[in-house]
Amino acid sequence: MRTPLGWAAERWTLSPRALRWATTAALIVSIIIVFTGGLVRVTGSGLGCPTWPTCDGTSIAPSAELGIHGVIEFTNRMLTTVIVIAVGWVIIAARLQKPRVRSVTRLAWSQFWLVVANAVAGGITVLVKLNPWVVALHFVLAIALLATTTLTWHRVHERRPGPVGSVSRRTGILAWLLVGVTVALILFGTMVSGAGPHSGDSADVPRMQLDWLTVTIVHGVLGALVLALAIALFAINRGTDARARLIRRRVIVFVVVVLAQGLVGVVQALSGLPATLVSFHLLGAALVWVGVLRVLLDAHPALFAGISAQEPTAP
Repeated sequence: MRTPLGWAAERWTLSPRALRWATTAALIVSIIIVFTGGLVRVTGSGLGCPTWPTCDGTSIAPSAELGIHGVIEFTNRMLTTVIVIAVGWVIIAARLQKPRVRSVTRLAWSQFWLVVANAVAGGITVLVKLNPWVVALHFVLAIALLATTTLTWHRVHERRPGPVGSVSRRTGILAWLLVGVTVALILFGTMVSGAGPHSGDSADVPRMQLDWLTVTIVHGVLGALVLALAIALFAINRGTDARARLIRRRVIVFVVVVLAQGLVGVVQALSGLPATLVSFHLLGAALVWVGVLRVLLDAHPALFAGISAQEPTAP
């Protein structure tokens, strides 16, 4: 059965440039949402809108009685509309390409379903009064969305064949190991937040029953391990071919981001977790995640290869 998008694709075509802009917009908004979600937490606005999907049980918008916390939470909710528009743009632009690349369309739809999952998780977070484990799940889903927007961006923008040069087996294994440790780093970061003082609303909100100092130390050790693995990945790619040079450049950028993120983490821990630094640390987590995925994609050029190396397309 022909879908509305299929019907539209028979009549109109969008340029590859439109698709590139769409994937860029989706990537940027998915990063911004991680940052604004952090702002909601550190400003104690998690229950600024105490009901869901409406803000106060009668209206979608916050009433004056809800104050600044209602405005902050409502603004964060409205960003869901922005990401829906951006992802919708990706889906339409991907379907209206000629020839169409099915993998890009699938990635675009995966973004849509993750946006839906995030919206539902956000609603559940409010309904369970900021249960820290549900809040952590909400963040993990946001990171999953960021992964799909990054992969889609790469799939669309890397249009020319990659730099010539072989990738050693050690490089490939180390890149996957780097991603795995980074995932663990992010997960322990959610535990540090869940056991820490920024509950998202007030001191009455339950926290994860974990020893905050212990999970913070583990989080720091994982950060150091990520940095060490990245340096090792740089060291083993000492070749002069284009692929080795590209991997080194990507790793250098990643190391800079990790060092900046580590510096923010240390400063915030030593200064009593000020709200501003916590927000930027969450933004840094998003950038670290994007950075490690970019390293992986360069170390495995066949993984989500650019459109120029596309599979058979469908009309």
